[in-house]
Amino acid sequence: MRRADYSWLILAAGFAILFFSGGSRFAFGLMLKPMSEDLGVSRSTLSLAVTMFMVVSAVAMPFVGRLVDRWSLRGTIAVGAGIGAAGLVLMGQVQSAWQVFLVYGVVYALGNSGTSIAPVVVMVSQWFIERRGVATSVAVSGNAIGQLFIVAALASLLVAIGWRSSFTILAVVNIAILLPITLLIVRPGPPHVSESTSPTPEHEPAPQPLTLRQALSSRPFLLLVGIYSICGFQDFFVATHIVAFAQDQGVGDVLAGNLLAWMGVMGLLGVLVAGVMADALGASRPTALCFLMRIGIFALILPLQSTPAILAFGLLYGFTFLITAPLTVVFLGNIYGPLRLGTLTGTISMIHQIMGGLGALAGGWIYDMTGSYNAAFALMLALSLAATALTLVVREPLRQHRTPLGAAVC
Repeated sequence: MRRADYSWLILAAGFAILFFSGGSRFAFGLMLKPMSEDLGVSRSTLSLAVTMFMVVSAVAMPFVGRLVDRWSLRGTIAVGAGIGAAGLVLMGQVQSAWQVFLVYGVVYALGNSGTSIAPVVVMVSQWFIERRGVATSVAVSGNAIGQLFIVAALASLLVAIGWRSSFTILAVVNIAILLPITLLIVRPGPPHVSESTSPTPEHEPAPQPLTLRQALSSRPFLLLVGIYSICGFQDFFVATHIVAFAQDQGVGDVLAGNLLAWMGVMGLLGVLVAGVMADALGASRPTALCFLMRIGIFALILPLQSTPAILAFGLLYGFTFLITAPLTVVFLGNIYGPLRLGTLTGTISMIHQIMGGLGALAGGWIYDMTGSYNAAFALMLALSLAATALTLVVREPLRQHRTPLGAAVC
């Protein structure tokens, strides 16, 4: 098969991996309330399990990136798929909070890190150097579509089959579909997209090869740390608590669950818009658009918490939810080039995940302390303002050709 043809197969595999991995991960927010009632533990306690999941998977991210760079892209994703499926099976058997912490917070977290956005966008970027923004956005849209279909299906079935059977079904689907796709299709990019080759045009100087330590301590990287810290904190506060918040305000269980699913549809639109903007204008502008929208979104939900307002809040936030995900590799590729792209992407993903766990925990803690999410919404509004300011300071060279998607691997 010609490289141009195989690049599309790689893109389809990346989409499928994130479809099942992302859709399965977001199921926890759907099951938060019935799990809390069945196990007899508070939402903040279960939110702490989400925090543990985020921290463990975050700490694993740089190692996942290192394995991708130094060992095997296919092997890393395949091992992650197997461990993740084992974690989902065990989630259907838990009987107490400490077991949720161990199974979801450790086992599933380690597995999910191997099938997460970080290794997938590195894989896709190796095959689509020229249109990296659009290609990675298409792959990441699998996360949004998976959120839509998997969460919507579970929302319809949850009352009938319960949350335990839902986790078991997720495990079977992941191992039966995700693992074969990985083993049969995934492979590293063509030789000419190795880390020794720069994709910059001839009239532009290639990026200076920094050591890993220099890159991690550079000003652009530290700005990205701030931006992605805020993004993760907000994203997983919303993903973990939006269904419970809607139910608290009188929204029906099925509609509240489907709201999380329809956020995935809006996420698809947002991530594709971001990819097109990134290829044309760089990653900074779609990132700024993301946080400017969030300023308005959180300002909206504070005074208005009727059912229409909650639905508008969820859908609009869903549009921004995945915007920054494919932009990680675009930011890093534009600023630092392809050298150590897996390790740098994994490090940013680690920071995003850790702060996401803290955001989920903060939402549960604020609710338990105040009986409301209003203080959390006010905090998210302030953070959106700060992230907008940080984004406007980032400077990135545009290093990509403007050629059709997939042309780099012809």
